[in-house]
Amino acid sequence: MKQKVKGIFSKYKHAWILCYFFLYMGWFVYLEGRTNVEHVAIHSWLDDLIPFCEYFIIPYLLWFIYIAVTIAYFLLTNKEMYYKCCAFLFIGMTICLAIYTIFPNQQNLRPSQFSNENIFTNLVQMIYHSDTCTNVCPSIHVFNSIGVHIAIWKSEQLRRKTWLQICSGVLALSICLSTVFLKQHSVVDGICGILLAIVMYIVVYKVDYKKLFRREKALLNEMKKDVLPSKNVKEM
Repeated sequence: MKQKVKGIFSKYKHAWILCYFFLYMGWFVYLEGRTNVEHVAIHSWLDDLIPFCEYFIIPYLLWFIYIAVTIAYFLLTNKEMYYKCCAFLFIGMTICLAIYTIFPNQQNLRPSQFSNENIFTNLVQMIYHSDTCTNVCPSIHVFNSIGVHIAIWKSEQLRRKTWLQICSGVLALSICLSTVFLKQHSVVDGICGILLAIVMYIVVYKVDYKKLFRREKALLNEMKKDVLPSKNVKEM
C-alpha cells in the first residue's frame, strides 16, 4: 500500500504547480479587502445596452467546474498539455492581479434590485455578496474560459472529439457572455481579457522554446570554438 501511494505521488509530482492557488487566493483576498485606494470605474456605452439576465448564472457558476475538470484531466493524462495549460492560466492570472494592484478598478453596473425573485436571482445575490465589484479589468472569468478552451482545442487526444470541442466552445462563450449579462463585468473587462488571452496564446503555444534553446546552445558552441583557437595561439 505504501509503495502504491508512493508510486502515485511520483507519477503525478507535477501537481505541485497547483500550489500557485495559495499565492493567488492570498493576493486576491488582499486586493478585495483594500479600502485605502481609489478605484477607477470601468464603463462602456455598450454596458447600458445589455440587459440583466439572471439565467446566465448557470454558465457563470459552471466556470469553476470547467476550469477544475480541465486542469485535472491534463494532470492525469498529458503532462506537456498540463504544463502549457497551467502556464497560460497562472501567468495570465498573475498579470491580472498585478494590473489590479497597480491600477485598482471596479464596475458599478449591478442592479440595486431584481424585477423578479427566483432561484437564479438568489444565486446571483449570493455571488454579489461573496465577490465585490472591484478588481474586474481584465476579466479573469473571460481569460480563463478562453485559456481552457484553447487547451482542449490544442489537445491531440481531444481534437478528434468534435462534440467535446463544440460543447467546450459553447460553454466558454456562454461564460464570457454571462459576465456582462450578470453585470459582473463591463464589456471593457471582457475585451481586455480576450486581448490578454491572445498574448498568452502566442507566448505559450506559438513560440517554439525548444528550437530557441537549441539555437542558443548551437550559437554558444560556435562562440566557444572561435575562442579556443585564439587561446591556443597565445599559449604557443
